[in-house]
Amino acid sequence: MALDEYRRKRDFSQTPEPDGSASPRKKRVGAGLFFSVQKHLASHLHYDLRLEWNGVLLSWAVPKGPSIDPADKRLAMQTEDHPYEYGTFEGVIPQGYGAGIVMLWDRGTWTPQVPDVDTALRKGDLKFTLDGYKLKGSWALVRTRGFGSGSKPSWLLIKHRDEWAGPIDITEFAPLSVKTPDADFVDILATDSPEVWSTNPPAKSGDTGRLFQRIIAQAVAMKGTRSSGRTAPASGPAARAKGRPAKTASEGARPPRRRKGRS
Repeated sequence: MALDEYRRKRDFSQTPEPDGSASPRKKRVGAGLFFSVQKHLASHLHYDLRLEWNGVLLSWAVPKGPSIDPADKRLAMQTEDHPYEYGTFEGVIPQGYGAGIVMLWDRGTWTPQVPDVDTALRKGDLKFTLDGYKLKGSWALVRTRGFGSGSKPSWLLIKHRDEWAGPIDITEFAPLSVKTPDADFVDILATDSPEVWSTNPPAKSGDTGRLFQRIIAQAVAMKGTRSSGRTAPASGPAARAKGRPAKTASEGARPPRRRKGRS
């Protein structure tokens, strides 16, 4: 079954993640396919791209996060399919597989640019458009040789040149949650569901305890870096939005265009 691997990796008595038992959602006529990107601070910070297809979320872990610069080819490691209801999950995984803090960094709809998605996935060349709060326009996932193994290989996530492409770092320009206004990892950690903490608090000792201490320290450091006030660009959309990146991203601010002559 599509979610067997997802369930095998998790103990749902220890994690607030959905178990995939919810009834499949009923698609509204004309409703688009759902996508999301979850920013996951675990043993390593990474971003999880999820595309709704055939009732589940096809998933890729993107270590450096998506880039809207067409010159960047971001490694995307395909992972197990996730249940549809996972797409809006935000919170703390207290222990076990994926222990850490999950932020809903972006969400919206996606549209295939190929006539047959399953065939494109088998061939390893999926072209699509995104319409999210932060990520928009034309993209491609291209399977690579090496890195991956078995049925879950490695891919490259590439932004096509269009009006939504630009030379800024979108993960730095718009680092916050689209689910909880202006929330970063520390805020999510502080406001996580009380019942989760009372039934499954993060481990305080052993390898998991040490991991969580590093995660918390990193989250605090990331918040401190943003709070210290870096110099904003002199002009352009990034300059106008600096200091309120989450709101600007949700408004769909277009990034600066690339200068001519840059490859």
